[in-house]
Formats: sequence, C-alpha cells, structure tokens
Amino acid sequence: MAVKSKTHSGAKKRLVKLASGKVKRRKAGRRHLLSPHSAKGMRQLKKTGYVHSANMEQTKRLLNF
Repeated sequence: MAVKSKTHSGAKKRLVKLASGKVKRRKAGRRHLLSPHSAKGMRQLKKTGYVHSANMEQTKRLLNF
C-alpha cells in the first residue's frame, strides 16, 4: 500500500495555481520595517509575483499537482 501524499498546509494558504500552469504568490517585504523602503520599491512589491520555473518542481511537490 502506497503512502498518501498530503498538501503542505502553509503552501496551500499562500500559493494559487492558475489555469495557465503558473503559480501565483505574494512578494516578501511588505509586513513591517517599511520606512527605509523607497516608494518605488513599495509599489513594485504590490505587483503579483509568480513562482520561478527553477522552483516549480518543489512547488508541485508541496501542492500535489
């Protein structure tokens, strides 16, 4: 009997799989200690991030797809 693989609870709360096959994520650095960041940097952190192709294998293992 094979062991059932479980979805990683932390990953399922933070990552969303899109129809295109990409995985959407939030960018780091917007929680606290925001004052030293430039306005331009803060604007760029608002944008949607996607999981890089180099990390997709790990992500697939965490999300079971």
